[in-house]
Amino acid sequence: MVEILISQKKLIGNLRYYQQLYPEVSVAPVLKSNAYGHGLVEVAEILDKENLPFFCVDSLYEALLLRKLGIRTKILVIGYTSPSNINAGKQKDFSFAITSLSHLQDLAQNLKNPTEFHLKIDTGMHRQGITMRELPEAALIIKSSGKINLAGIYSHLSDAADEAFTRQQIVHWNKAVADLRKDFPELRFFHLSATSGVRFSKEISANAIRIGLGLYLANPVLCLRSIVTSVKNVDKGEFVGYDRTLQAVQPMKIATVPVGYFEGVDLRLSNRGYFKVNDIFCPIAGRVSMNITTIDASSISSIKAGETVTVISNQPEDLNSAENIAKICGTIPYEILIHIPSYLRRTVV
Repeated sequence: MVEILISQKKLIGNLRYYQQLYPEVSVAPVLKSNAYGHGLVEVAEILDKENLPFFCVDSLYEALLLRKLGIRTKILVIGYTSPSNINAGKQKDFSFAITSLSHLQDLAQNLKNPTEFHLKIDTGMHRQGITMRELPEAALIIKSSGKINLAGIYSHLSDAADEAFTRQQIVHWNKAVADLRKDFPELRFFHLSATSGVRFSKEISANAIRIGLGLYLANPVLCLRSIVTSVKNVDKGEFVGYDRTLQAVQPMKIATVPVGYFEGVDLRLSNRGYFKVNDIFCPIAGRVSMNITTIDASSISSIKAGETVTVISNQPEDLNSAENIAKICGTIPYEILIHIPSYLRRTVV
């Protein structure tokens, strides 16, 4: 039994936080990768009522799914989409990213119908985008294509924690915006900052910000729960779990929980992580299995099958919050959240 709860109040509260902190720009939620594990459809349905400029998804598949389910907010597909896939799409109201000069050339040659795009600028991350040197050529291709309707431009900060490097990117960005606005006065959207870079907003020529992780973790929105299915006593010297990675140094009370790495419990939490039962943090005992995790419930005087177990907490200070799980695993919260399988039902509360 696994239960994923998505707090509508917290999600809207996080949106309001960024809207109030940066009233001079519009907030564009990032819903790619199953809304960072929170449920693409569930999150979109909540935010669809908020009159937002557009949602960011990674693929045409995600965009088509949202439209099929009645989502009305405009959608920007920020991942690479080939001309053939754009041509084959039945929906004509999506915007797509232009991710490189070669991509732009391919689009100009092979698009069948006028389509709306946001041009990605490489301001220093060197992953995707038109370089500053390529901008004049790109502008000429767009103007002569007849099929590429440029609605926006965007870029991405490589290392927002490094102020000096970020300001170099901002200089490149502001120049690109100034140049392209002269060539394309009809441009409507300019967006550089994502969650980690919004603090630079006043220095950036932009009218939108893309909020991903902050939308879900400024005040954590997701809680993953399960139950205790059995409790047994383990004597001193006995082992727990695969490969006998835990040997009891004293008598222990071991509880089993029917979630494992298939359900999104990171294997790196073996003998290191925590679940919460009755407001008590119980260490993970032994190796996380595919569908079962064992915990040391010795500190709980009375525990029985059916007790609720919090696997991922929506309280940021908890040892098993997404942020703290990521620290234990030596990774980032994104990885923890997106590994929660999409097949598990999300319930909006």
